[in-house]
Amino acid sequence: MSPVTPSGARADVADLVAAALAARKASTYPGAADLLARARRWGPDLSAGVHAVFGPQSEGLVRRLAEVVVDGWLARPEALRERDVDRLLRPDWFQGPDALGYVCYADRFAGTLAGVTEHVDYLRELGTTYLHLMPLLAPREGANDGGYAVADYRSVRSDLGTMDDLEKLAAVLHDNGIALTIDLVLNHVAAEHEWAAAARAGDPRYRAYFHVFDDRAEPDRFERTLPEVFPDFAPGNFTWDDEIDGWVWTTFNSYQWDLNWSNPDVVTEFADLVLFLANKGVDCLRLDAIAFLWKRLGTNCQNQPEVHGITRALRAVARIAAPSLVFKAEAIVAPGDLVKYLGVGEYAGSVSDLAYHNSLMVQIWSALATNDARLLVRALDSFPPKPTTTAWATYLRCHDDIGWAIDDADAAAIGWNGYDHRRFLSQWFVGAFPGSPARGAEFQVNEATGDSRISGSAASLAGVETALASNDAARLEIALRRLRCAYAVVYGFGGIPLLYMGDELALLNDHSYLDEPAHAEDNRWMHRPKMPWDRVSRRTDPYALEGRMHGVIKHLGEVRRSLPSLHAAVESETALTSNPSVLAVQRRHAAGDLVQLYNFSGDWQRIDDSALGSIRHTDVVDHLTGGTPLREDGQVVLEPYAALWLTTRT
Repeated sequence: MSPVTPSGARADVADLVAAALAARKASTYPGAADLLARARRWGPDLSAGVHAVFGPQSEGLVRRLAEVVVDGWLARPEALRERDVDRLLRPDWFQGPDALGYVCYADRFAGTLAGVTEHVDYLRELGTTYLHLMPLLAPREGANDGGYAVADYRSVRSDLGTMDDLEKLAAVLHDNGIALTIDLVLNHVAAEHEWAAAARAGDPRYRAYFHVFDDRAEPDRFERTLPEVFPDFAPGNFTWDDEIDGWVWTTFNSYQWDLNWSNPDVVTEFADLVLFLANKGVDCLRLDAIAFLWKRLGTNCQNQPEVHGITRALRAVARIAAPSLVFKAEAIVAPGDLVKYLGVGEYAGSVSDLAYHNSLMVQIWSALATNDARLLVRALDSFPPKPTTTAWATYLRCHDDIGWAIDDADAAAIGWNGYDHRRFLSQWFVGAFPGSPARGAEFQVNEATGDSRISGSAASLAGVETALASNDAARLEIALRRLRCAYAVVYGFGGIPLLYMGDELALLNDHSYLDEPAHAEDNRWMHRPKMPWDRVSRRTDPYALEGRMHGVIKHLGEVRRSLPSLHAAVESETALTSNPSVLAVQRRHAAGDLVQLYNFSGDWQRIDDSALGSIRHTDVVDHLTGGTPLREDGQVVLEPYAALWLTTRT
C-alpha cells in the first residue's frame, strides 16, 4: 500500500521507497537497509526540489521518482554498489589535489571505445583521474551539432561501439583509478528522437514533451527577449514543422527540439536515464545546456530558478540509488548566476557537484593578451563563495569556442570599455592586432552586437604556430612559457583541472576539418584534431616540442598532488600586486598556506615583497622549480611568464 499524506503535505521519500521495495518484494534484499538510509538522507532534497518547481500538485511525481530510484537500484551491478560505498566514505574524491581531468572525443583520441581502453596507460602517465569523453550517445545522422543532437540516449554511436563497450571501458578505467564522464543533453533532443517522432505522429502525450505553438503569436512574444545562440547558421529560436503542424522551440538548431521541463513526464524520463547511465559505470554526467531548461516569457529563458529545483531532484535520485555519481553543470553564464548551479542558500551543496569556471578561462586569455591581471582580479572578486563540498572545473581550452564574457562594469572599474575590450580580444586572437602572435579564427560573428567568439587550439592561440612558421627559437620559447603560465593557473586555482586533448603536446590548429563535409562549416573543428599517435612517442624527448610541453603538464600534475592546499574545499583569493602584470593568488589551508605568483608579460617584472602575504617573512620554496624565488631590495623578481607556487620551507 502506498503512503497516504494529508492534502498539501509532503510524502516522506523514505516511506515511498520502502513501499516501492515492498511492492517489488525486495525489502529484504542485501543493501535495502542502506538504500532506505540514503532515502532518509537525500529524500528531503528530492521532495524539496520537486515542490519548488511543481508546488503542492507534485506528490504524484515524487512517488514516481521514488519508484525510479528503486528500479534503478535493483538494476545496479554489484561492482558499482561497492564503488558507491567507497565514494560515500570519501565524498571529496573529485576535490583532492590528486584530481586531474582529461577531455577528448573518443573517435579523435583512439577511434573507438575499445581503442580508448588501449590507451589507458597514456592517461595514467599524465596523472588522469577523470576522463571526459565528449558526446558519444547516438546522435541523428547528418548535422548533429557535434553530437549534441541525441537521437537515442540508450545507445552509443555505432562507429564508436556499443553500450556494452562503454560498460567495459568504464570497468577498465575504474580499475586504473579513473572516473568516467559523459554528456547528458538535457535541454533538447534530436528531431529524430522517438519522443519527437511520436509527437509528429500525433501522440498527444509526446507532443506535450515539447513546446509547440499553432501560430507565431506566442513565439514572437518570446523572441523579443531571447538571444540567438548560432546567429550565423541557426537564426531565431523556433522552427515550423509540417508534420507536427506547429512552431517548435529550437534554441540551438532546427533539428534540436527543446523539451518541456514543466511536464512531469520529462522529469521522470530523465531520472530514469540518469540511473541507466550510472548503471553502465558512468561516474559524472555533464549536464549540457542546463541553463536553458525553463522557459519564462519576458526573460532570456536562461538561469530560471526552476532549473535548480529540477537539478536538485535529479541529483537526489542519483544520491539515493547510485551515490557514486556526480553532476557537472555546463552553465556558461555570469558569475552571479554560475554559483547557483553549485547551490546557494537552501540549495547550497545540493545541486551540481562541479561547474565550469568559464570566467577564469576567459580572464587568463585576456591577461595574456594585455599583459595585465587587473581585470582578472576584478572579475574573480565578484564570485561569491561556493559550497565547500563542490569544485570548479578549471580549464584553458575545451571543445567549444571562446566567448568573451567580459562584464562592462568590471571593465569600467579599471578604466576600460567593455565593448572595445571584447573587440580587441577577438582581433588579438585571430592575429589581426599588431604584435599579436595568436592564430585563431572568428566564430559566429554577431554584426548587431559586434561580438564574436574565437576558435583555435591553445598552442596556436598562445603563439606556438607563429613561432614555428617563422622558425624563430626565441619566439617559440616565449610561446611555450606563455602556455606554461596559463596552465599553471588552471592547475593551481583549485578544483579539478581539465586538460584538453592535445594541449599536452602543443598541438596546433588542424585545418583538415575543411576536407570533411560534415565539419567544413564549423571552424571549431580546427581545435578538435585527431590524436597523432606517431608524435606521442616524442613526449619523452626533452628537445622535441611535444616533449617540452608534455613535461610541463606532467610536472604540474605531480607538484599539484603534493600540495594539500589545492583541495577544492579551499577558496583561491586573487589579489593585485604593485605591478599590474603580476597576479598573486593565495590559498589558506591548515596544512600551510600556498601563495602563487604569475607574470602575464613577456618581460622581467618586479613586485613588492608584500605580495607573499602570510609567508612574507619566512624562508620560502617554489614547488614548481624546487628553488627559492629571486628577492632583491624588498621585491620579488619574476622572469617572463613566470609561475611560482610558494610555501614556507619545511
